[in-house]
Amino acid sequence: MLLGGCVTPSPRTLPNVATIPAPPAPTEPLATHRFIIADDESVIGEPQVTRIGADETLSGVARRFNLGYEEVVRANPGVDPWLPGVDREIVLPTQFVLPDAPREGLVINLAAMRAFYYPKRKPGEPQTVITHPIGIGKIGWSTPEGETKVIGKRKNPTWTPPASVRKEHRENGDPLPRQVPPGLDNPLGAFAMNLGWSGYLIHGTNKPYGVGMRSSHGCLRFYPEDIALLFQQIPVGAPVRVVNQPVSVGWRQGAVYMQAAPPMEDAAQTQSNAGAALDEALVNRLWQEAKPRSTSVDLAVVSALLHARRGVAAPVSMRGLTLDQHLAQARRVHNRLPKGATWDGKEELLVTAEEFEAARAGKPSPKTAAGKSKT
Repeated sequence: MLLGGCVTPSPRTLPNVATIPAPPAPTEPLATHRFIIADDESVIGEPQVTRIGADETLSGVARRFNLGYEEVVRANPGVDPWLPGVDREIVLPTQFVLPDAPREGLVINLAAMRAFYYPKRKPGEPQTVITHPIGIGKIGWSTPEGETKVIGKRKNPTWTPPASVRKEHRENGDPLPRQVPPGLDNPLGAFAMNLGWSGYLIHGTNKPYGVGMRSSHGCLRFYPEDIALLFQQIPVGAPVRVVNQPVSVGWRQGAVYMQAAPPMEDAAQTQSNAGAALDEALVNRLWQEAKPRSTSVDLAVVSALLHARRGVAAPVSMRGLTLDQHLAQARRVHNRLPKGATWDGKEELLVTAEEFEAARAGKPSPKTAAGKSKT
């Protein structure tokens, strides 16, 4: 099976790819944070493509379209995050394969650096999901995997950094106080939710550009606008599941989809469902999606997605439909805030390249001339 070109559960052949039409004219962008899910489907949203404006960075585009930094960067290999090039097409990976986990409470996929919240539904109501990008624990301070729950909620929280974090900052020449009161200098932002795991929180941030990176000490960071809404919706006691699934497989509207992100860099996590190659476990997972629907999977396309690791969801049950061809048909959208987006677009991303790279490396912000850390 691994040497063949397809996973084929029946004599039915894969549909051939028709001639790829010209990209559509730009239209209004779609909001990408709330979706209704059919019970028998596990893929939400659709990919979008926009053009970069003058003086824009990939971080700014990411926040506008409910994406994290790494999501946009890996979807656009070879593009300079700081100087992407005016009028260049930028792929927005705004289609997502849901994690392989129960659809209840909050589900975190570390490898995708994305959260999925499933509100409780009443009988007869459709299932909805709310999804947002997140920042997670940096190497050496990994966010744990497993199951826990929300045990408390705090508005305008005071941050009490643990001794280990204070030690790290002190060694880096950036000593922390024993407590940081609410305000602009508080790294928890305006909202925090305590988890059953001691010392781990879900919270906002005073550095939005760090969302979508491995930059925390294990906590889960959200954009300020996203945590403000989730804080109202997620009740105390809600279950939280943290998984590490670099490769996700799902079904939508007659096609098997796959989404492949890079494995986590930590040695232990890299071995957890990494899907680094076209192995038997992944072939079996694809078979499970294809067989009940009497369709097939093109393993050559699967292998290409695994090699590229761009984190872009794409169908793998249409013979020869490459990722580039799939994106050629994607919705072209104007580079502006989608109607109904959670962000109001008013807060500018004011950050220097030096500050940004420090956050990306999980280090304290550079010092000002007065010797105080920037926030």
